[in-house]
Amino acid sequence: MASVNDIRRTFLDFFKKNGHAVVPSSPLVPRNDPTLMFTNAGMVQFKNVFTGQETRPYVRAASSQKCVRAGGKHNDLDNVGYTSRHHTFFEMLGNFSFGDYFKEQAIPLAWDLLTKEYGLDRKRLTITVYHTDDEAYRIWKKLTGFGDDKIIRIASSDNFWQMGDTGPCGPCSEVFFDHGDKIFGGPPGSKDADGDRFVEIWNLVFMQFEQLPGGERVDLPKHSVDTGMGLERVAAVLQGVHDNYDIDLFKALIAASVQATGIAATGEHKASHRVIADHLRATSFLIADGVLPSNEGRGYVLRRIMRRAMRHAHLLGAEEPLMYRLVPSLVHEMGDTYHELQRAQPLITETLHLEETRFRKTLAKGLGLLGDATAKLKKGDVLPGETAFKLYDTYGFPLDLTEDALRARGVAVDTKGFDAAMERQKAEARKAWKGSGEAATESVWFEVKEKTGATEFIGYDTETLSAEIVTLVKDGKETKALKAGDEAAIVVNQTPFYGESGGQVGDTGVIRGAKGELFRVADTQKKAGGLFVHFGKVEKGGFKPGDAVDLEVDHAARSSIRANHSATHLLHEALRQVLGDHVAQRGSLVAPDRLRFDFVHTKPMTPEEIAKVEDIANAVIVENAPVETRLMGVEEAKQSGARALFGEKYGDEVRVVSMGAAPGANTLGWSVELCGGTHVKRTGDIGLVKVLAEGASASGVRRIEALTGDAARAYLSEQETRLKEIASALHVRPEDAAERVKALIEERKQLERQLAEAKKQIAMGGGGKDAGPAIVEVGGRKFLKLSVTGVEMKDLKAMADDGRAKIGSGIVAIANNSVDGKLGIVVAVTTDLTGEVSAVDLVRAGSEAVGGKGGGGRPDMAQAGGPDGSRADAALQAIEDRLNAA
Repeated sequence: MASVNDIRRTFLDFFKKNGHAVVPSSPLVPRNDPTLMFTNAGMVQFKNVFTGQETRPYVRAASSQKCVRAGGKHNDLDNVGYTSRHHTFFEMLGNFSFGDYFKEQAIPLAWDLLTKEYGLDRKRLTITVYHTDDEAYRIWKKLTGFGDDKIIRIASSDNFWQMGDTGPCGPCSEVFFDHGDKIFGGPPGSKDADGDRFVEIWNLVFMQFEQLPGGERVDLPKHSVDTGMGLERVAAVLQGVHDNYDIDLFKALIAASVQATGIAATGEHKASHRVIADHLRATSFLIADGVLPSNEGRGYVLRRIMRRAMRHAHLLGAEEPLMYRLVPSLVHEMGDTYHELQRAQPLITETLHLEETRFRKTLAKGLGLLGDATAKLKKGDVLPGETAFKLYDTYGFPLDLTEDALRARGVAVDTKGFDAAMERQKAEARKAWKGSGEAATESVWFEVKEKTGATEFIGYDTETLSAEIVTLVKDGKETKALKAGDEAAIVVNQTPFYGESGGQVGDTGVIRGAKGELFRVADTQKKAGGLFVHFGKVEKGGFKPGDAVDLEVDHAARSSIRANHSATHLLHEALRQVLGDHVAQRGSLVAPDRLRFDFVHTKPMTPEEIAKVEDIANAVIVENAPVETRLMGVEEAKQSGARALFGEKYGDEVRVVSMGAAPGANTLGWSVELCGGTHVKRTGDIGLVKVLAEGASASGVRRIEALTGDAARAYLSEQETRLKEIASALHVRPEDAAERVKALIEERKQLERQLAEAKKQIAMGGGGKDAGPAIVEVGGRKFLKLSVTGVEMKDLKAMADDGRAKIGSGIVAIANNSVDGKLGIVVAVTTDLTGEVSAVDLVRAGSEAVGGKGGGGRPDMAQAGGPDGSRADAALQAIEDRLNAA
């Protein structure tokens, strides 16, 4: 029996031999189609190729595409587990021609694969074609020899494919497998066609026309082919079973569920095991592709799928969380083909465990309250919408689970009443927002969010994305259009642009329209708790709500931001190791050109400490360890050692970013922090971290500034250039420059001391340009006065001491015209006269006489200053006059 993995491999190998490029599956979150919640067909990643907006280096391709149908137009969720072929997650095998081959080659390729490679009995195959597609009919007729009972013309839209109301379209040809007359049903087109006997296994779409407004169809310049074959369906056929859940892949996953619960997968529990197996695939692949559970958008659909499975685990009697324990079985079955499952296994496990742990509490409480609220209801009754809303709003019990739980009893829910209660709550929230002071100035963003919902951020793994404009805001108000030159804000339904938060600046980049329109994004901000707003200017063309646009983040800036943000995590842990466990983050700035990190510490870091922090951080960078993210409960995350930003508000669930090899008992990593920002894939992507400065930021808080990557290397290169220039000027080698500079500084100090002594001696000896000391008798006391130029204040005091020694008993006054043009005055009084005159009074007299502000000191020695050094003689005269008056 061929396994699912064998069947997938055979398909891709067959088309590779026939000149097709084997293209990996695209993510479940579409990057090129803003109208889709999830990738739901193989052609989604090739949409722009088919429409001519994109060219690729191949003209024919084959893929096995991951698909999810659990929200929006294609929603199979309620049927999953109860039918043979409904799934939330499935794989679509497909081959594609982009203007290369058409029906004449596509049909033989399909026939050869089915009858030769897969060895299907041709007698059990039936073909359908669109009723006017004579070309496809002739090709099938010639190839198979079938009659009209086996090549059936279908007139309905089932056999005509359209991308939309306008655009590429064309007829289809479907291949059906007959499971035999033991199963009810008739061939396609018959009155019993809805039975399960004839199962469609492959659909060949021939993109032949373009649908124009008004209904006219014209031939496309290049005819193309898009096919889709459900892997699970064809596996059931090739493995000889009628039910998709009986193929080897699902049997393995169901066996794991049976083993974990001890409940057989038969009878009343059959559907529960199937739901768990199917939803395990969908949730795991969605998480691996970056979707995390939330209350809006894709995250809400993921949460619904998870909780539906978890309720069925509850029905099986599982007393502890179950889903996360099944992840290894899924990775074993599909991880070799889809390596993202292996990469994201820790994140998938943590997320499922967290969600189920929390949901079990909600489920137990909700079911109890629901039982009380519906105890008197009987079959055919309706639960009031207010009651259902109270369960949702107060206890977190989702509406769909309320409906599901009551369905078995035949009790409905008043969903209109539920919606009305929800709207009343929103109206109250709007009133509260508008009355909240400063927040009211940005009420436009709250109103936009109420109308459009939160923006889906899809920027952790991609920098480009297609989206739809949901609103435009200019001058603080919503507007219907923007034109060239307008400075405004654009809000889209999904974005790769990170909105400023947690210290990380908002992304910059461009938003492009289908006809070359250009909006340059200067900043991205988060508003109203989940709305990502792109601020910037229209440089070309115009934009309006509803436009499909392409968003592109500035790659260079984002790469630098990622490196700087990851570096702050490494520096945080390195600081803690060097300075102690008291180190805690108190804020940061993560920009493209630099990073800044504030932390608790009471004294300046020494150069040795800074160097050690750098060495530790760079050692982890060189380690090139993967940077991993997990979703955890906030308390669980903190208990595990994850560090949180002081003052930051966290929800019940948090992203935990870990990097570096885990030390000791900490199994999560070397650096583990709660963080919603963007980060490098591996620590080696940071390149290098260099601390530029360390200083005080606030009382008890220090700040370091640093560079990473190319910026750090450029800085070090610049420093090296400067060092070489210094060494060249000193005529030494660069490694000897520091010692030579130290020697020069010491030589200069010696020369300055010698110069000061020489000036002193000259001044006191009366040589040079200074007049020398004049000793006069004033009021019966000796008075030595001296006017000098360019002497340091400390040397003035020494000269005053020398003057006292020279006169024995008396007063010394020296005035100095300093090098900066200011006046310095020193007055000294010998000890025997301090009872009669005060040096402080005398120096103040001299200072005030020339516009100074007085002075101070001791009775035997005081100093003062003045604004004009040229008035030294006037100051000395004022001191002499004060002595005369004493």
